[in-house]
Amino acid sequence: MMSAEMNAKNSGFSEKPPLTVLLCSPRGFCAGVVRAIDSVEQALRRYGPPVYVRHEIVHNRYVVESLKAKGAVFVEELDEIPDTKAPVIFSAHGVPKSVPEAASRRNLFALDATCPLVTKVHREAEIHHKRGREIVLVGHRNHPEVIGTMGQLPPGAVTLIETLADAAAFMPQDPAKLAYVTQTTLSVDDTAEIVALLKQRFPAIVDPHKEDICYATTNRQEAVKRVAPRVDAMIVVGALNSSNSQRLKEVAERAGCPTVALVARAGDIDWAKFGAIKSLGITAGASAPEVLVEEIIAAFAQRHAVNVETVSAAHEDVFFPLPRVLRENAAVE
Repeated sequence: MMSAEMNAKNSGFSEKPPLTVLLCSPRGFCAGVVRAIDSVEQALRRYGPPVYVRHEIVHNRYVVESLKAKGAVFVEELDEIPDTKAPVIFSAHGVPKSVPEAASRRNLFALDATCPLVTKVHREAEIHHKRGREIVLVGHRNHPEVIGTMGQLPPGAVTLIETLADAAAFMPQDPAKLAYVTQTTLSVDDTAEIVALLKQRFPAIVDPHKEDICYATTNRQEAVKRVAPRVDAMIVVGALNSSNSQRLKEVAERAGCPTVALVARAGDIDWAKFGAIKSLGITAGASAPEVLVEEIIAAFAQRHAVNVETVSAAHEDVFFPLPRVLRENAAVE
């Protein structure tokens, strides 16, 4: 028995099977996420811990735990924060107007790390409202970005549309005074279908001044569409509560990839699903750091002879500056 094992080793039967990894580009952090994380880290450097953060700064447990270790304290609501002069940062997803108003009443030192592309949606909704238009928001109920956008306006000013069925059933007060905005992290294809139905039913509906689904969401989905049909399986690195990561998983499935998994870290991989594959696609949601992608590639490299190729759908060079008070040349308060 021992000699048979030795012969198998000597004849090469124990060598790792080859695996081609197609790495989606772009993937991982977008400019809004970088800005939000940098806001917390810069506040910690400038003012010292604690720095309070309302809601997860971005939807990624690794990022949140890393910031906790540096002195960030995460809360869901402002009433969990004691009276303090420490910075209080609002997450990248945006917040209802009631939140900064409450912070102001308590004289909290509030810093807004809302992604500028989410802020754009807020401003457009406000403009439509001032012009007397009823507003449709295409998005997912209970997502913090949707809560923040709807919270920019009085109750009843915004109607949430989640599905084609919602779009088919929606009855505006005045079809001639109607506009729509969208969550920034939606499926491009799903949203296009919903918008097409709304436009068919209400030809006068007003479009966003510029596409609301952000560049990062669009580019990451396009890269997945290019890779998914070419591989035996695909991994999306990201959190279960990350909207853009969930959409990447759905896009991969629709593009024809037979096995798709959304995993937070290498330790979450169900190896039974990935045992006999010869090709693997990997992408990462906009909140997932590259170190987690590298961790997953390393986990496959323990089991396979890995050859990594990059498939690029777009080049990204977007940069958003930090909130003014946190910029290096700002005066320390």
